[in-house]
Amino acid sequence: MIPRPAHLDALRRHLTRYPVVGIIGARQVGKTTLARALVAQRKGPTTYFDLEDPGDRARLADPMLALRRQRGLVVIDEVQRAPGIFETLRVLADRPRSWARFLVLGSASPDLLRQSSETLAGRIVYHELGGLTVEEVGIENADRRWLRGGFPRAYVARSNVASHEWRTGFVRTFLERDLPALGITIGATTLRRFWTMLAHRHGQLWNASEFGRSFGLADTTVRNYLDLLTSALVVRQLRPWHENLSKRQVKAPKTYIVDSGLLHALLNLRTMADLEAHPKVGASWEGFVLEQIVARLGAEPEECFFWATHGGAELDLLVVRGRTRLGFEAKRTTSPTVTKSMDVAMQDLKLRRLDVIHAGDATFPMGKAVRAVAMRRLLEDVNRLR
Repeated sequence: MIPRPAHLDALRRHLTRYPVVGIIGARQVGKTTLARALVAQRKGPTTYFDLEDPGDRARLADPMLALRRQRGLVVIDEVQRAPGIFETLRVLADRPRSWARFLVLGSASPDLLRQSSETLAGRIVYHELGGLTVEEVGIENADRRWLRGGFPRAYVARSNVASHEWRTGFVRTFLERDLPALGITIGATTLRRFWTMLAHRHGQLWNASEFGRSFGLADTTVRNYLDLLTSALVVRQLRPWHENLSKRQVKAPKTYIVDSGLLHALLNLRTMADLEAHPKVGASWEGFVLEQIVARLGAEPEECFFWATHGGAELDLLVVRGRTRLGFEAKRTTSPTVTKSMDVAMQDLKLRRLDVIHAGDATFPMGKAVRAVAMRRLLEDVNRLR
């Protein structure tokens, strides 16, 4: 098991503040492993329910009867299989003296998030678990992490071939079994085609009309497909940032396949040589770097944006927390330079700092509050947000 201390620390903090804590993430990303690691470090009683186990489902057939006398930490895995349990958790969380804390694990879905937010408002906090980061696997393994992605089984596979086979199998299972289990009834073939089309436009602006024409569907329908895959945590929609400027600014989101390994599986890229020869290599590296920056900063999704104007100025990633504004560009080059676009972004967005993450070896200043940061020095030179 690869240690994930930052996630464990976050869960411990959440459990001191909220009666119910949820871990959400795509299947096979390591939710159960993380929960078991947390349990192993805790003192006191722990009760574990796995709703993929028929016996545990039977025990929770009457959730109030099964849970009302529990003490300590109660873990409920695959909670999306019993969304009605949230009503029971609300009653138990509101008891004047509650002797239990509840940790629920589930793959995100629109219905799950809606029901839990409506029923447990103010009582639950969600912790999103993504794939392994370069901070967790070591910066020296960054290329392996880029190629294979962050799903633990894909990353630790015995070879690139075995990793690719696992990821293609995951894509098939995700579409044919996991999404239907979340209540999504769109055909697997249609969603596979849509997901692959998104992969070929990884890092580009969302264009509903283009997708609608390709599928012969209304713009609203393909937008629903996009939102479903976003809710399932396999696609990221990076929202545009708007300032009160005289410039015309882009208003459509950018779309990324969250996991670089799944992106490469959808594009049928099996080795580093395949990846480096592909036209999407730059976009793949950009998406990979942006995910690592977001993880390193500890930035929430609502704090992350991109910025672009119709005049050509743009910024790959803008992170806004309070009055702090940080800008990031990802350039797969060993000799980055300051561009006119960067100057415009610094001036118009009033950035505290702009970092250009590049593929070279050194970190060095490029101008006032602008610096080049080597990807291999990301962990030393990019600090977490406070």
